[in-house]
Amino acid sequence: MSIVTLWVASADTQSERRFDKALSLETLKTKLEPITGIPAAAQSLELYQGEICLAQLNGPPDTMLGAYPVADFCILKVTSTDRSVRTNQYTDVSLVEKYEMEDGAYDGLRDTVRAFKKAHKLGRFSAETQAQAKAAESEFKQEAGLISTGARCQVRLTDDGLAKNGTVRYVGPTHFSSGYWVGVEYDEPLGKNDGSIDGERYFSCLNKHGAFVRPNRVILGDFDDDIDWDNLDEM
Repeated sequence: MSIVTLWVASADTQSERRFDKALSLETLKTKLEPITGIPAAAQSLELYQGEICLAQLNGPPDTMLGAYPVADFCILKVTSTDRSVRTNQYTDVSLVEKYEMEDGAYDGLRDTVRAFKKAHKLGRFSAETQAQAKAAESEFKQEAGLISTGARCQVRLTDDGLAKNGTVRYVGPTHFSSGYWVGVEYDEPLGKNDGSIDGERYFSCLNKHGAFVRPNRVILGDFDDDIDWDNLDEM
């Protein structure tokens, strides 16, 4: 049969295509140019079956496609030999210029999903949700009032008992989220930061020793330091 079905793969696209085995390499590359975005003169062609490279299609321009071991559903890999040719320009979203709006400006618009939810008291704007959030914040504030910096504590991460020991280093509101938070310096590097978030420092500790948790996760007590200081080598 003179027609073969190949899977054309390049940096920007992958698609199933049908080609006549009688096509010359010159004509084949011309057909591949609008498919891959790579100029015919800059194309390097390789034929694969799975992970195995069957052949490099680098013969004279008049060499027919059928001269190579092409079979249905082989992969025709197309790469560029010209470094000035930009690949991934259709798939790399980081190259796309994005419009970003300040939250305050977005909040002032009237024809947005947020405005609709506000007007109809839906989601986080519903009376029930706001009442629950207000009650939770009030409870967090009361619990935070019972916690003092410098106190030994245990942070309960889950309801089934998973916990970490540490020392309270900060109690109060933060800029990264509303309400009251407790900054804890863990005994071991099991945290997420060094006491700062987004450039704002609340306390200082070694990296990966700091974390911020809600007051209801903190239990005060004379919890042992997880580090066995007596068995450490003298330094």
